[in-house]
Amino acid sequence: MSIETSAIESRRTFAIISHPDAGKTTLTEKLLLFGGAVQQAGAVKARGDQRRARSDWMKVEQERGISVTASVMTFEADGCTFNLLDTPGHEDFSEDTYRTLTAVDSAIMVIDAAKGIETRTLKLFEVCRLRDVPIVTFVNKMDREARDPFELMDEIEKTLALDVTPATWPIGQGRDFHGCYDLIHDELILIDRGAGNKLPEIEKCAGLDDPKIDARLPAALVEKLREDVEMIRGLCQPFDEESYRAGHLTPVFFGSALRSFGVRELLQGLGEMAPSPRPAKATTRMVAPTEGKVAGFVFKIQANMDKNHRDRVAFVRLVSGEFKRGMKMKHVRSGRMLAINNPVQFMAGDRETADLAYAGDILGIPNHGTLRIGDTLTEGEDLAFLGVPSFAPEMLRRVKLDDPMKVKHLRRALEQLAEEGASQVFRRQIGGDYVVGVVGPLQFDVLKSRLLAEYGLDIEFESVPFELARWVDADDKKTIETFADANKMNLAEDHDGALVYLARNQWYLQRAKDDYPNVRFLATREQIVDAGARLTAASQTH
Repeated sequence: MSIETSAIESRRTFAIISHPDAGKTTLTEKLLLFGGAVQQAGAVKARGDQRRARSDWMKVEQERGISVTASVMTFEADGCTFNLLDTPGHEDFSEDTYRTLTAVDSAIMVIDAAKGIETRTLKLFEVCRLRDVPIVTFVNKMDREARDPFELMDEIEKTLALDVTPATWPIGQGRDFHGCYDLIHDELILIDRGAGNKLPEIEKCAGLDDPKIDARLPAALVEKLREDVEMIRGLCQPFDEESYRAGHLTPVFFGSALRSFGVRELLQGLGEMAPSPRPAKATTRMVAPTEGKVAGFVFKIQANMDKNHRDRVAFVRLVSGEFKRGMKMKHVRSGRMLAINNPVQFMAGDRETADLAYAGDILGIPNHGTLRIGDTLTEGEDLAFLGVPSFAPEMLRRVKLDDPMKVKHLRRALEQLAEEGASQVFRRQIGGDYVVGVVGPLQFDVLKSRLLAEYGLDIEFESVPFELARWVDADDKKTIETFADANKMNLAEDHDGALVYLARNQWYLQRAKDDYPNVRFLATREQIVDAGARLTAASQTH
């Protein structure tokens, strides 16, 4: 086995998905802690300036106690290199989460032991299912009052249509939570409530009949543990790697991220079970991670991560090959060759120069607007990777700027934010007003905050007489021209110059569809670049 192949096979690139407040950020911190990426986990609080999660860096995140951006963290543990993509937990930022999930090979689904499957969890799971992303489940907060674990397993199985296989099993719950039994390694893992971030105590056992278990646990819990495990082994199928990696089965771990319990076992399980980098689909072919040539795609743009430098970093998922700093890569959309001299990788809150990276790794490439979401970088081949779309916004507002002398500055700021995927920005053909489109109302607050903090622009958002935005497409140019001539008051262009129809409501949108049956009104738009020419591929026309 070559060094390159072994390096690629040791990669585990994954995301954490959950409903807000299920404990995702706390789990992220503890994974970094056990992986040695940080020395001390942040003191995670529910709100205010006390909250200092290492993966949350934006001021609005600290103020509101939520994650609204996707961060990338790389660390090593147990012979594996883990690339953890921490996604926004709030539903208003689902577009950023969706694009992040296109860049991972597996996911950890965090479930609150008292609440089970919640709305946001279900939506994110469906996104993973669309891409057959394998999922490991972590049932969190077992040190609090929780639902019966069999009830939780049944809910996962029925709600998500997944087979479930417990990897660990809880011993008690709430105040009586003593730890877990590792069903895979036959080990008793005991919680020490005063241990803080120390490793839990492990008692090696020769199966459930080992007298060590009787000596360490109350008799009632021992009896229930043995009954539960006997029932599990009768009802649940053994862990099957093929079924898990196909997205049909989820191994389930129990624990408490806040008390650092169950996190090490989860990390070990991820290293043993989760897939190494998977092939990626391009317009012309499948690209395998072990191919000699480097290829990758941009799934996120983030500006001003470093407050001391007004930088723009493109997050690139490497799909194939071995990357070396200084390589010249073809920017397929423009056809230009770019020298990648200052790539970075992210180690929790820090960044460091990446001299070497492999398929599965996430590179940060500083740039000044050259790279956009969906762009492909290769060593020369005209490839275009699929699956990084833009979504039609669900809320529209006009941008009001009090200082007319800053209109050009506003335009540049809005275009940069649109290129990041932070919002959709449309400029109306009649009047030239800027209309901002977002998925949820919290995004307006974030945009207003960022425009003031990063660009010095004090703006307000005003209502507009439109509820819906759809990209317009057709098989021939004449059809588009005819439609555009008759609907100038309702037309705008996005930051790429693509034509957008703004509808007052669903009834007006349906009427436009009826009047112009040869025009497609697109709810999603995916930029595909092939042989230097920009094409538009669409899915969903509702």
